[in-house]
Amino acid sequence: MTVAETIAPTIGTAPACRALGVARTSYYRRRRPPHPRQAASTPRKSARALSQPEKQAVLEVLHSDRFADQAPAEAYATLLDEGIYLCSIRTMYRLLGEADEVRERRNQLRHPAYTKPELLATRPNEVWSWDITKLLGPAKWTYYHAYVIIDIFSRYVVGWTVAYRENAKLAEQLISETCRKQKIARGALTLHADRGTSMTSKPVAFLLSDLGVTKTHNRPYTSSDNPFSESQFRTLKYCPQFPERFASIEHARAFFAEFITWYNLEHHHSGLGLMTPHAVHHGQTEATRTARQETLHAAYLLHPERFVGGRPKAPTPPAAVWINPPTATQGTQMERH
Repeated sequence: MTVAETIAPTIGTAPACRALGVARTSYYRRRRPPHPRQAASTPRKSARALSQPEKQAVLEVLHSDRFADQAPAEAYATLLDEGIYLCSIRTMYRLLGEADEVRERRNQLRHPAYTKPELLATRPNEVWSWDITKLLGPAKWTYYHAYVIIDIFSRYVVGWTVAYRENAKLAEQLISETCRKQKIARGALTLHADRGTSMTSKPVAFLLSDLGVTKTHNRPYTSSDNPFSESQFRTLKYCPQFPERFASIEHARAFFAEFITWYNLEHHHSGLGLMTPHAVHHGQTEATRTARQETLHAAYLLHPERFVGGRPKAPTPPAAVWINPPTATQGTQMERH
């Protein structure tokens, strides 16, 4: 018996409930006798329920080699076509659930867990990134393919070609010739790419092994693992002179030669402290920055009131460039693309 039930006969139900902070509906509900159905301790078994031997027979069928990797609906339909009915599809699922076996039953390909590439470049010709992009040809459904290799530290385009098709042999020739021109020593270079057919081909893999070049790849469907090539292609296709279509492959090659010359020698890259890729790649960074600093210092001496933040400083290119920097290095000097 509760306190409310003890004092209610003396002072009344409403005052007792107010004094104890109990709702009157709760008080009356507790005093109401239980319904006969609620009083029953054990539920009645349905007359439609399968017996234990029948349940076991259904599970044995679903566990058989014939249906072990099939969905219950597939087993149900197959048996029905053979004139056999054991139970409904829902009952099959219920029995599997009771046995803790409700999961994907089909035999499916298991994809491996791909590791996020973490690449660091602290000097030119340490990490290259390469990719292939399509260029629209003169007619519908015609394309040319531009192969571009870029140094991620300097953004310098070290090698390129434009071809009729994407081909592993062409990629092999371009990589080999570019390594020769840049005088890459064995074990000194990492070459990163996505998982295109040319990038993952055996001829390219064998060539890189012969050259002593380490190869890495994007995770599937993760374009952010190859940000420098993607950014360079964006600069290419958003420049004002980029044509809607190329009239011929000679037109495409001539345009690319002019664009790469501008990109390497004249383009002041925001990610390089407004240096050109050529200056960073060929070690001209300090001389360029010193000259800029002298110009800024002279401007400051002439009109110091115009520099609210104090003496201006010429921007400096990053000392380290990452693809997917690890969390532990967030505080170091780096560039996140």
